[in-house]
Amino acid sequence: MNIGVPRERRPFEFRVGLSPSAVNMLTNSQHRCYVEHDAGLGAGFSDQEYEQAGARIVYSAHEVFGRADLLIKVARPLLDEIHWLRPGSALAGLLHLGSARHDKIDALLENEITAIALEKVQLPDGRVPIRRPLAQIGGLMAAQIAARLLQNEAGGKGVLLGGMVGVPPAEVAIIGAGVVGTYATQALLGFGAHVTVLDNNLDALQRIYERFPGVVTMIANPIKIARVCTYADVLLGAILVPGERSPIVVTREMVRSMKPRSLIIDMSIDEGGCVETSRPTTHDHPTFVEEGVMHYCVPNIPGVVARTSTHAYISAALPYIMELANKGIDAAIQDNPAIAHGLDTYQGKLVNLSRAVHMALED
Repeated sequence: MNIGVPRERRPFEFRVGLSPSAVNMLTNSQHRCYVEHDAGLGAGFSDQEYEQAGARIVYSAHEVFGRADLLIKVARPLLDEIHWLRPGSALAGLLHLGSARHDKIDALLENEITAIALEKVQLPDGRVPIRRPLAQIGGLMAAQIAARLLQNEAGGKGVLLGGMVGVPPAEVAIIGAGVVGTYATQALLGFGAHVTVLDNNLDALQRIYERFPGVVTMIANPIKIARVCTYADVLLGAILVPGERSPIVVTREMVRSMKPRSLIIDMSIDEGGCVETSRPTTHDHPTFVEEGVMHYCVPNIPGVVARTSTHAYISAALPYIMELANKGIDAAIQDNPAIAHGLDTYQGKLVNLSRAVHMALED
């Protein structure tokens, strides 16, 4: 199979779809890997390393897209990139198509692209193995982002997360006790913050309660969320409904009740955001102020720790990529329900649920 690895073109996306070691495993299995010139530069991988691993370096984006039977990306492709894909080919990456513009979905369908959203690959027990390590990184990074944005020069309240002798620590409320929420709790406690975690899953709250003594846990209903908004210095939204847009759980009225210059970090922005006042931002302009509250809504937070997150992403994704390459796209989708769960489009058809995969393949 011809496998393409393009250079990521989204601003501040420094990750790459395959590392040289992953390329080596694929080429040793008799697959041909075409890597675009400088595709791995942001993650610290040189063209020479890819060549030594058996890849062919190409100097045109059109060539790497056009040659690929299977294109491996990190971020969702831009509209131009979708048109560069060869009709009938396959695309795999962190696509987040649930929050994509309709013209991109239309372009995938018109080009009869089979699009596999690796963040939606799901095991029978509900775990999302490829998304998990990136969620862990995002949760850990949330603490350092909060610490910096609470500083005065960043527009914050001038609050130290951990407080000081005679001065209480910052109040941080985390909505969502999943992977992001758990790792954010761990990191924020390391800074010394006072943390409250809300979730509507009592088992998830039980895990937080047992792992982090001293953390306040609450059931996430509108009354409790509204209450924590009134006193939180930092409100972190970490809600994920795999394959769907994140629900809005923090309303504009709740944001309006927050103290001036408080901080919202909407970690759900990849899937549309869980705060009514959120809108996507970028690493060069990461914040905006709405209702007197600073909002941080960068979708690709792990993209700026590219080497760490590339290794983490590929370690989780490579077994599935190898299966797609070795078995072929159709056979891998049919044989592995975890991969089938990530199927968003199949040869010009929209596939919304994994149980519809076989119907799409049989038509």
